[in-house]
Amino acid sequence: MNVEIQGVLSEIIFKNDSNGYTVAIVETEEEQITVVGYMPIVNTGETFYFSGKWIKHPKFGEQLEIIAYKKIMPNTLEGIEKYLASGVIKGIGEKTAKKIVEQFGKDTLEMLEYTPHLLTKVSGIGQAKAQKIAESFKEQRELSDIILFLQEYGVTPKYAIKIHKKYKENTIQYIQENPYRLADDIFGIGFKIADAIAKRMGLDPTSPYRIMCGIKFVLTQYNLEGHTYTPREELIEEGAKTLEVKKELVEDALTQLALNNEIHLEKLEEKIVVFSMPYFYAESYVCKKLVGMAQVELEPISEDLDVEIKEIEENEAIILAQNQKEAVKEASKNGVVVITGGPGTGKTTTINSIIKMLERHNLSIALAAPTGRAAKRMSEATGREAKTIHRLLEYAYIDEEVGMNFGKNEEEPLSCDVIIIDEMSMVDITLMKGLLRSLLPGTRLILVGDVDQLPSVGPGNVLRDIIDSGMIKVVKLDKIFRQAQESMIIVNAHRINKGEYPYINKKEKDFYFIKKRTPEQVANTIKELCKERLPKFSSCDPIKNIQVLTPMKKGQVGMFQLNNALQEILNPPSSKKEERKMKDKIFRVGDKVMQMKNNYNLKWSTSDGEEGEGIFNGDFGYIQKIDQEEKEMMVLFDEEKLVTYDFSQLDELELAYCITIHKSQGSEFPIVVMPIFWGPPMLLTRNLLYTAVTRAKELVVMVGIEGSLKNMVDNYRVIRRNSGLGIRLERFLTENLIEF
Repeated sequence: MNVEIQGVLSEIIFKNDSNGYTVAIVETEEEQITVVGYMPIVNTGETFYFSGKWIKHPKFGEQLEIIAYKKIMPNTLEGIEKYLASGVIKGIGEKTAKKIVEQFGKDTLEMLEYTPHLLTKVSGIGQAKAQKIAESFKEQRELSDIILFLQEYGVTPKYAIKIHKKYKENTIQYIQENPYRLADDIFGIGFKIADAIAKRMGLDPTSPYRIMCGIKFVLTQYNLEGHTYTPREELIEEGAKTLEVKKELVEDALTQLALNNEIHLEKLEEKIVVFSMPYFYAESYVCKKLVGMAQVELEPISEDLDVEIKEIEENEAIILAQNQKEAVKEASKNGVVVITGGPGTGKTTTINSIIKMLERHNLSIALAAPTGRAAKRMSEATGREAKTIHRLLEYAYIDEEVGMNFGKNEEEPLSCDVIIIDEMSMVDITLMKGLLRSLLPGTRLILVGDVDQLPSVGPGNVLRDIIDSGMIKVVKLDKIFRQAQESMIIVNAHRINKGEYPYINKKEKDFYFIKKRTPEQVANTIKELCKERLPKFSSCDPIKNIQVLTPMKKGQVGMFQLNNALQEILNPPSSKKEERKMKDKIFRVGDKVMQMKNNYNLKWSTSDGEEGEGIFNGDFGYIQKIDQEEKEMMVLFDEEKLVTYDFSQLDELELAYCITIHKSQGSEFPIVVMPIFWGPPMLLTRNLLYTAVTRAKELVVMVGIEGSLKNMVDNYRVIRRNSGLGIRLERFLTENLIEF
């Protein structure tokens, strides 16, 4: 229920200048109230109408969370003087405010708006200072008017600031002309918000602006599902349904978008398809660059690779399988090579042997992986530094116009002879384009990954497309080594991958299934396993060593509810532990959390004085401290990197006692616990199960219905991704197009 109050803002306790998030004290006629929310242009001494809802802070009690607010300009001499003296207008302090009000009285604010040149009548104010004061007053009134205008259409002050930064004094005019431009120009404002604004403004639902913006929205929804393109007829059908307009209008808008070069139409596999421009450019570039790298004739690094491989085997006390030796040879001879295989097939040994071979010939090597966790595992396996691909390519904020971008590209390429990328199944088409742009001709590119893992979260099907195209040299590792055969985790992973049911509950093994019939029973058993049975069985830390993986986010065995339940038993509330409520979740000192987006600007430091920047999507951490007064939370990542989060940044974190299987890609955990229950067949697939099982190093425990486990194994539904990379690569192969 919304609450409306009027009062004077007497104290600002906290303000984030970058986004306007504010905690302040407001004095009404009856009481003092704490207000919180996005209020970018508030100052002490000003009077406001506030609209919001009551929330309860665990430490500071009741607060009013602001949804909308409106400044009430003062109309008394005392009020006007206080307003000017508050610091809201640059160039005016207490003394100057007094002089101005003495000079102009109740006409002061009107003078500042319409005839500010008259300020020079006040002693101590020259022409330059008068202009500065006038510009500051105009900017304040302008932003205030814009916030008020946008609030009428449901736009929060947080987004109003972004819009004003983009359009300046033209904001209201531009939005009235075409509110759909917001979806293109303002990050965070999509079609739905723009459409809601347009409807409130009474715009025609058949407006070409609306339909073109809506088509791009529908196309983006397909991109979010992993597709780089959409069949034209399907897009028209879905566009008409979503926008509730005739198909003919969608067809006309689609044609106009193509003429505007905002989308790309192309014939693929005998049908017309539609690309968003970024994905068309990305696919075209990746195809062209891969073919170019594959066609480069490299000088042989050795006259007898077999002899050198034998020497490496002797030095390292290993025996390579035939396909491992083939991988070492092909990596030495080819500009691009793919090495793929499941768990226990010797990918790590193969990578290390390739590194040994190439370093023998003084070739410089860079190692990288898509996520921080995968890069860390790569470092541990090779004994060499490995970076995230984004870190390797120096991804950083360029400027307000460009935003985030890669520092390494054609103009500033990577200075290495060889680059090895692990966990390639996680690399989407956009990241692949960024990587290839940074490579000089003649650089060897070695791509390593398990093609049977889940595909990338972002659009594209890069690894599978490259393998299936036949254009790039591929070595498949398929021999399971003897020591790996002793692990039921690895044996069952390969059985699942082949469509065979896993062996369960074999004595003294590492793969167990506990049968339960209801969601309540499954959830309760998982809690019992994490709190008592598994720590007692394996002498492990239940928070650090056990990871619950689930196929879905919602429901009793979904991520959200399991996280809350596990937090309650593994890190319960305590008077000795500070906590912070964030929407529908609570962060508490001692909690296990995960970073949910790449943040390259987050600063970290270690106990021995090392400093750096960057915390990445999928990184795990533990809450060390919550400072309610400073509005900060400290999280320790990788057991050494301490990061301070402002409370306004906490939406970047999620509790991580339980995570989705999709989020587990690129990670390994000592013990994996997984609910197996009924769910949508589109979600509960064989390769999802395979991905979950291959995340465990020591033990897998599944809880639920055995029939659902068998259904997942039987469900070989690989959701087809519309991706043109494989088709483009095949064209080069069949048509022998090697000139660029």
